[in-house]
Amino acid sequence: MKIPDYFPTGRKIFSFEFFPPKTEEGIGHLFQTIGELKPLKPAFVSVTYGAGGSTRERTVELVRRIKQEHRIEAMAHLTCVGSNRVEIRQILKQLEGFGIENVLALRGDPPKGESGFKAPAEGFSHASELVAFIRKSFDFSLGGAGYPEGHMECRDLDKDMAHLKKKVDAGLDFIITQLFFDNPHYYGFVKRARTAGIGVPIIPGIMPITNVGQVKRFTEMCGASIPCGLLNELDSVQDNPEAVMALGIRHAAAQCRDLLSKGAPGIHFYTLNKSPATRAILESLSDLR
Repeated sequence: MKIPDYFPTGRKIFSFEFFPPKTEEGIGHLFQTIGELKPLKPAFVSVTYGAGGSTRERTVELVRRIKQEHRIEAMAHLTCVGSNRVEIRQILKQLEGFGIENVLALRGDPPKGESGFKAPAEGFSHASELVAFIRKSFDFSLGGAGYPEGHMECRDLDKDMAHLKKKVDAGLDFIITQLFFDNPHYYGFVKRARTAGIGVPIIPGIMPITNVGQVKRFTEMCGASIPCGLLNELDSVQDNPEAVMALGIRHAAAQCRDLLSKGAPGIHFYTLNKSPATRAILESLSDLR
């Protein structure tokens, strides 16, 4: 099922993001997590593309297994990194052959050790180019990324919104945001998007905090911020994993309840391949599902 088909129903959609593990043991743990989350009936799950396109084959294989073996709608991430147009077309044909109907089209991060993004020979420089390429020759539903606090490489919010508009005009069907911990960032982002003429659904991305050091590293990498009050609370319990987990679940659940009550079309959870926090949050939102 294509993701945009959910939106006209008015149903709030919930989805999960996973990353490709590097080992067979990790893959086993991932499918255990998928089995634990499946009863929550996600509208779809997505599988990321490793930094520098390093997990391309594993991403394709995981979405195939999730769709064909576990009967869950799966969306493959696809980036411009490390692949030319011929290779990208081959990947898309492979996904098409596996029955995958949804793709998240991204520029992608520079390969490890490189300070800036460089387009591959005969490849793409921007996500908008990738979106236009896919839209011209394939029938996938296409999602793209949005940055409530601005992209790391473009902190000018107006310019960043202009880049997003270009992607939408190229053929995006929906947007999933980068993680954020303060809902006004999302509301401001949606308002700017609508003012810019972007009308597609914008799904907020939420990451439950389960480890203080980890979330600080993530926010440094992606340019998101942690509200001072929340950061102080986290620092006060950082040596108590159970307290951190409880605080993270409580904060994310409150975020989700507020977002859904104010019109967000659903929630996309950054699970980090773990189920307990996401399950606890969704169970607390059972009255809104």
